[in-house]
Amino acid sequence: MRRSTIFIPASTLTIAAGITGLILWLNHSSYEDRVEDCARALEQQYAEGGTGRPGTCDGVKEDDYTTLVTDAAATRGDQKRSSGKQAGDTDESKLPDDVTGP
Repeated sequence: MRRSTIFIPASTLTIAAGITGLILWLNHSSYEDRVEDCARALEQQYAEGGTGRPGTCDGVKEDDYTTLVTDAAATRGDQKRSSGKQAGDTDESKLPDDVTGP
């Protein structure tokens, strides 16, 4: 057999495998993408009143997941408070009428 008969198909397969591997590697979601998806899922879950760990949070480190849960809960609390008076707001009806003094 001639060397070119083996070399051409082998090099073609090697190049095709390299291109396929590159495409798969570029399309693979990064860790940051998983964390962002998890954050969105937690926000949606809290808005609907659900509990538990969403399936999209699989693969997220426990420390990061705890931070995302805390952030989602705090955001939910801010949304609830924004409908009424917030902590630290002054009740103007309890202020004296004359604040300038005698």
